[in-house]
Amino acid sequence: MDRRAFLRSAGTVAVGVGLAGCGESSGDTGDYDVGMTARKFEPTTVEVAPGTTVVWKNTSSHAHTVTAYEDSIPDEADYWASGEFDSQSAAENGWLDGNEGAVYQEETFERTFETLGTHNYFCVPHEAGGMVGAVVVTGDASTDA
Repeated sequence: MDRRAFLRSAGTVAVGVGLAGCGESSGDTGDYDVGMTARKFEPTTVEVAPGTTVVWKNTSSHAHTVTAYEDSIPDEADYWASGEFDSQSAAENGWLDGNEGAVYQEETFERTFETLGTHNYFCVPHEAGGMVGAVVVTGDASTDA
């Protein structure tokens, strides 16, 4: 079983919904780990091994961001966000100044995670509506699918 297939099946158990229902897209879930629907990330949480690249795909017609909560990522981790910002405030201001960091319909954003722990993130324009997620990086061998 490949890693993305494993994550899809794990996401189904974790959130009760698989990626197959996440979209206003073609329904192809083989090329991403997290879908971005109109107002949420699906699945909300993914668990991966260190060194794993997670791919987000905008499966809706709304522009989104993938923006780490600066105070909710492991201390040893570098800050990350779509748009390659170096801080949460820069990412938020970039969005407000002209949709910088936007991931548009059918586009992807990817990040390789090396640091163990929980990396919480959100979508700048849809955070108030609950568009938040987490990548949990663990050394547990069960995530090495």
